[in-house]
Amino acid sequence: MNLLFANDRPGAYPASWYAETTPPLAPFAPLDGDRRADVCVVGGGYTGLSAALHLAQAGADVVLVEAHRVGFGASGRNGGQVGSGQRLEQDALERMLGDAAATRLWHLAEDAKALVADLIRDHAIACDYRPGVVHADWHARDVVHTHAYARKLLEEYEYDLIEPLTRDEMHALVGAPAYQGGAVDWGAGHLNPLAFALGIARAAAEAGATIHEGTLVERVEPGANPVVVTDRGRVTADRVILAGNGYLGGLERSVAARVMPINNFIVATEPLGARAAGVLARDVAVADSKFVVNYFRLSPDGRLLFGGGESYGYRFPQDIRALVRKPLLRVFPQLADVALTHAWGGTLAITRTRLPHLAAPAPGILSAAGYSGHGVALATLAGRVMAEASRTDSADFATLAALPCPAFPGGTALRAPLLALAMGWYGLRDTLGI
Repeated sequence: MNLLFANDRPGAYPASWYAETTPPLAPFAPLDGDRRADVCVVGGGYTGLSAALHLAQAGADVVLVEAHRVGFGASGRNGGQVGSGQRLEQDALERMLGDAAATRLWHLAEDAKALVADLIRDHAIACDYRPGVVHADWHARDVVHTHAYARKLLEEYEYDLIEPLTRDEMHALVGAPAYQGGAVDWGAGHLNPLAFALGIARAAAEAGATIHEGTLVERVEPGANPVVVTDRGRVTADRVILAGNGYLGGLERSVAARVMPINNFIVATEPLGARAAGVLARDVAVADSKFVVNYFRLSPDGRLLFGGGESYGYRFPQDIRALVRKPLLRVFPQLADVALTHAWGGTLAITRTRLPHLAAPAPGILSAAGYSGHGVALATLAGRVMAEASRTDSADFATLAALPCPAFPGGTALRAPLLALAMGWYGLRDTLGI
């Protein structure tokens, strides 16, 4: 089964709050016959759109093909958090890679946030960006670590934008009685992810990139001039950039072995009115310390957008509302009477190390994927890096391509059941507070 069509209608955005409220772009025409290009980009999410934009700005003839609509996948469905750093904290990166490499990754992540801000400003992207992402801890012992990590970033990385929160300060900001404290990162932020993706797509098209929606890639033939074979024709190019992330499927098996799709789910409540201030006193986003993270923020019309719960495999659960309502009420028991007006799922991609996987898996082919839930900024940066690497030697590509990314055990057939077992254990740990 192809994940591109397992849960969604061809060419249609999911019935999310984002899709309902974000002004759409006019459809881009499908590919019609054969085409020659300098670079062909496969996938119309943040990575692919950013790559297409930066290539077009550099004067390249770039063609982007997308099976559905631009921003269709995780780029248009996620929680919208623009986080600092990598998916792993800096002390973990130091132990894994050494101080110099960890520092380089920190600066790349800072570049990623700056790139998001630059794109929003330079292309007048109306995506409701707001500063502030809260890390909320469930246990007092975790608060000690969170505050120590804030000090580490200040003292060793000169990052002074994290404000530690005591239990009382947390409750004054986030109306969730179970949280014991945490911190708020004022250098991070949140936005409407679909609006951001569509803004990059519009900018790429205006810069001269050719975008074809409704064009399914069937295979990629490597070589000196690789060929992207689609159901609508073929694109022969000097370079191909694979940017399908969780939806890449079997287009490149070496990537599929290291980058695993998982599903995550979000609901939107009815507008909360005056009750919204009791949920979040300021317009910040929140991610908590659960292994399967709960994350949430308020929409501009006062709804709670709440993400929680994961699944592994092709199909989404039949009742997404029921799945996400459970963690929502554990965080906000006072919202038991609130209706859920929207519920949707999306497929992202993780790696075993939770670090992105950039590679040149075959002659003429580059790939970027596996942002592990940290992709709004990192995927956008990866697109720029892929654009650079397709034209010349790129130090940033070399840095990211050198990151460890072992294959998942069990191959593509067994990795999902094995991961489900592991995640079940971590879910039990969350429940028991271990």
